[in-house]
Amino acid sequence: MLLYSTAALAAGFIIDCFIGDPHCIPHPVCFIGKMISFFEKTLRRIFRDTKNGQLLGGGIMTMLVLLISFLIPLTVLIAAYKINLWLGFMFEAIMCWQCIAAKSLKKESMMVYSDLMEDDIEKAKHSLSMIVGRDTEPLDKKGVIKAAVETVAENTSDGVVAPMMFLIFGGAAGFLYKAVNTMDSMVGYKNERYLYFGRCSAKADDFLNYIPARVSAYMMIFASWLLGMDLKNAVKIHRRDSKKHSSPNSAQTESVCAGALGVKLAGDACYFGKLVKKPEIGDSLREIEIEDIKRANRLMYLTSVLALILCLAVKLIIWVIL
Repeated sequence: MLLYSTAALAAGFIIDCFIGDPHCIPHPVCFIGKMISFFEKTLRRIFRDTKNGQLLGGGIMTMLVLLISFLIPLTVLIAAYKINLWLGFMFEAIMCWQCIAAKSLKKESMMVYSDLMEDDIEKAKHSLSMIVGRDTEPLDKKGVIKAAVETVAENTSDGVVAPMMFLIFGGAAGFLYKAVNTMDSMVGYKNERYLYFGRCSAKADDFLNYIPARVSAYMMIFASWLLGMDLKNAVKIHRRDSKKHSSPNSAQTESVCAGALGVKLAGDACYFGKLVKKPEIGDSLREIEIEDIKRANRLMYLTSVLALILCLAVKLIIWVIL
């Protein structure tokens, strides 16, 4: 069963590379998002709108979403493997495919690239708004490019490497991670509405991403060397700037990408109409350009392949030991 599970992870990654996330197929993350919205509305009505009330409501929501997101796919997998190993493999391969978002990340960021190549800045801002949480309207052309590169760099960990590391433990564990990541993207903001209600979700995301973010950074450093990018500067900027973020994890891959490309990323950004001060990451060895979106995607894909090899090796070692 463990050998089939290992093969399912490889199959899921390959399927994602070719198919991505077709819009015609309902994605489980959409159901997780609807579940989060339902529990938020319900629990806000139940608990008082105070600091303690919001903390309690947000904590309960986090536990409920995690339990449901993990137990349902786990039950399906156990049942499928009991019926037939190949059926279990098929279901787990599909689950792994749905947890990995490399093709989707490339596709959405390259839409921004295409819009910029057509010199349609407004269309580029709209395309960018589909993949970032910040306000895109105030951005100029350089700001749009930076934001696209940053989201590819950051989501190399969140959308690809971290899910694969959890998929070492099976498809159900992948959905456990996706649930935490989705909650963080929906309620993990430090604004008036979510400062307390989303705190448990944000802390859970920080905890689960701590090791994957650092593994992703090291894999990306190796990938930058294989691609002939600036390895020395990637290591330098990672050591210097990897902690320049309110999150303990977000600047890990972002700092490596900035160093490998020789550009400056991050800095101040607007969220829900409010300017948020953020430190800059990297040095401006050159001006950022449209082609950096392509370079960031190449870096993301090679990092993902290296991480996949690592995850498969770990699963095979576990299989041999057991």
